[in-house]
Amino acid sequence: MKPALIVVDMIKDNVGMHLSANRSNEFTKIIPNLQRLLKECRTRGIPVVFANDSFMVGDLLFRGRMKPHAIRGTQGVKVIEELGPEPGDTVLEKRRLSAFFKTDMDMTLRLWKVDTIIVTGIATPGCVYMTAMDGFSYDFKVIILEDCCAAHKREIHETFLSAVKMMPLDPMVRIMKLDEMLGEW
Repeated sequence: MKPALIVVDMIKDNVGMHLSANRSNEFTKIIPNLQRLLKECRTRGIPVVFANDSFMVGDLLFRGRMKPHAIRGTQGVKVIEELGPEPGDTVLEKRRLSAFFKTDMDMTLRLWKVDTIIVTGIATPGCVYMTAMDGFSYDFKVIILEDCCAAHKREIHETFLSAVKMMPLDPMVRIMKLDEMLGEW
């Protein structure tokens, strides 16, 4: 296995407002596990990609229920300080839910000879899932770490992952816990 870690949307506009207000929510609860995972990946030389929302003013996404956030060029698109990025990490700006859609993610992973992506971050039924499924569609094996991703509500996260587990994609798409994956390493 030649993995790369993709951390989805752990940015100031999505998570930082809760940290600065000293409020805990589902997004902030995964930070300790992500910190542990990032340290392990960096120590092992596993590539780390932060795939961040980076929208334009007036973006189509804001014409629905989604409120404007993560506007390109603002501090809101930056990764929260608790996670990085560190030298050697890659930051990828994305305009849509998937980190693969109209980005160079596929080309970059192939340059690194990656065959497996570890997908983490927020939100499980949106950007995390879309990134995972697009990765699978590009013929990467996929690991979604259930204790390193979150949705706004815990029950949404759990229900969604239960549905994904029912899909006949294992072992190509796996849902695992952090300790389980590290145990396999």
